[in-house]
Amino acid sequence: MSDSERQPSDILWSPPLARFAVSAMTKLMTDLAGAHGAPRDDDAAFHRWTVKHSDLLWRHVWDDCGIVGDPGAVVVEESDKMPGARWFPGASLNYAENLLRARQADSAAVIFRREDGQAQRLTYKDLCDQVSRCAQLLKAAGVIAGDRVAAYMPNCPETVITMLAAASLGAVFSSASPDFGSRGVLDRFGQIAPKVLIAANGYVYNGKTHSRKDTLRDIIKDLPSLVKVLVVDFVDLETDISVLPHAVMWRDALGQYAPAPISFTRVPFDHPLFIMYSSGTTGAPKCIVHGHGGTLLQHLKEHRYHLDTGTGDRVFYFTTCGWMMWNWLVSALALETTIYLYDGAPTYPNVTALFDYVAEEQVTFFGTSAKFIDALKAARARPGEAYDLSALRTMGSTGSPLSPESFSYVYSHIKSDVHLASIAGGTDIIGCFVSGNPRLPVRRGEIQGPALGMDVAVFSPDGDRLVGEAGELVCANSFPSMPVCFWNDDDGSRYHAAYFEAFPGIWTHGDWVAQTEQGGFIIYGRSDATLNPGGVRIGTSEIYRVVEEIDGVTEALVIGQDWGSDVRVILFVTLSQGISLDESKVAHIKSRIRTECSPRHVPAKVLSVSDIPRTRSGKISELAVRDVIHGRKVKNIEALANAAALDQYRSRSELQD
Repeated sequence: MSDSERQPSDILWSPPLARFAVSAMTKLMTDLAGAHGAPRDDDAAFHRWTVKHSDLLWRHVWDDCGIVGDPGAVVVEESDKMPGARWFPGASLNYAENLLRARQADSAAVIFRREDGQAQRLTYKDLCDQVSRCAQLLKAAGVIAGDRVAAYMPNCPETVITMLAAASLGAVFSSASPDFGSRGVLDRFGQIAPKVLIAANGYVYNGKTHSRKDTLRDIIKDLPSLVKVLVVDFVDLETDISVLPHAVMWRDALGQYAPAPISFTRVPFDHPLFIMYSSGTTGAPKCIVHGHGGTLLQHLKEHRYHLDTGTGDRVFYFTTCGWMMWNWLVSALALETTIYLYDGAPTYPNVTALFDYVAEEQVTFFGTSAKFIDALKAARARPGEAYDLSALRTMGSTGSPLSPESFSYVYSHIKSDVHLASIAGGTDIIGCFVSGNPRLPVRRGEIQGPALGMDVAVFSPDGDRLVGEAGELVCANSFPSMPVCFWNDDDGSRYHAAYFEAFPGIWTHGDWVAQTEQGGFIIYGRSDATLNPGGVRIGTSEIYRVVEEIDGVTEALVIGQDWGSDVRVILFVTLSQGISLDESKVAHIKSRIRTECSPRHVPAKVLSVSDIPRTRSGKISELAVRDVIHGRKVKNIEALANAAALDQYRSRSELQD
């Protein structure tokens, strides 16, 4: 009997015994079974044990991953308080010191490629030399622990270097990608008053070079806290820094310093490391502060155990510096891996361009967005046939729900023996609530399971735990990577309102999900964008997975429009060239939705648009469209990468009847 005949049809991959036995997750289970009596062979029981004994789990992660620093005598104080629990209250460590533990090594640390082929390679020793120079420069500028260093930068080595230099001093790092306009940058950095700004003179995207000269001048003008601006000549454009106050060229400034041993400032566990930002589509971005210890522990747990990454692995996640996956990717340096940076359009000059990079560098872990996988599928690309992907063991997907069809596409046309780890969490926790597990099968359309040590559940509106039904994604216990605080939220009221109002003492994340009988998770979309026709809640992804399989439809966006005393479903679609949205096409779309979803899913209106608005991290902005069609102002429109697309949704006559 073949493997396909022995396993259920929804299972797309099962770990080979050899890989299962040597995975870091298996070793973790064995170690904790021997030391503390944890279940050894039952993954669900082991997860429950890590929730009940989360102090033992997190302390073991510290030791097993070789975290440099002093953990202190106590793992957690008041663990039942959320918010309010204090993890490793007596600890002392430095995030940068842990990422640079291999600082004398000649092995590759950072590999960079731009869409036009520009490339750079740094060994660990090269990286440390550059971090040393930058730290000396920052120190000379007066940067001390607690000061903010901001980056308006592409995903390139200079950004990593500056972050590590700032962290080595105990300063706080925050970043935004250079496609943000001045208003979007000031909405973020204006709240945190950075002392130093590093910025690129421009960037390259989709075959075009974009200058940031004028934008940078506007930003500097409205950041009076700045004492130094480091300008990186990232693109070949003449840059007159004489018109930029406090500005020096990066290369000239670093050239004044010789490499020297880095003096790492060890700080408390919760000392601020990163300031991240909410997407900002419903108001000014919230400034979410994450600490040295929580960030490091959470990322090491995810890289090492959930995704089976270790020393010598080659890790690539396609991201910008405006998305938390950049911070997550860089943390892999703490496991002495090589990290791969890419800047530019993921589909330039063709839809499989990233696979040139993956194949040439023999990447072992490749992560991307669900929408990129959808784009490959829509283009009928066959990377598995065109490229040598023999080194690729694990593929990650996040940013939005990965449809069942896209799960199947990965195994049919990218790699049949890859561990596809769909993951979900967010900027709010700088990590994952649900993730991969190299010991478990991959089921079509499901994230494999909850993250270790985190009591992830699905709640009904009454706070009952649900299995097999959709509800709110919650976490019922505290964990180290909860935000330290929100910036400028002295009484914690905004922090509390963001996560703890729906269910007191329970983190409510804002995702509409279901937990399956097998223990996996299906993400339907953001709960605040969930459709509610006739009082029945519907996740938007249920409609997307059907519509985007229809010939001629390239993408879709669905929202609920207030209508009378109810809500009606409105579907917007983009179409392939030469395809029109005539009556027969609309009828076909509605019929497919009725058949494959339910009559309640069928949209009242199906309308054609040429562009779908997105946030800068690539997520469809349903909320912005919902505001536009209801005549409400879209707050913080700079959070959108293509705000002009909203004009197509404004004052549509079809929505008036």
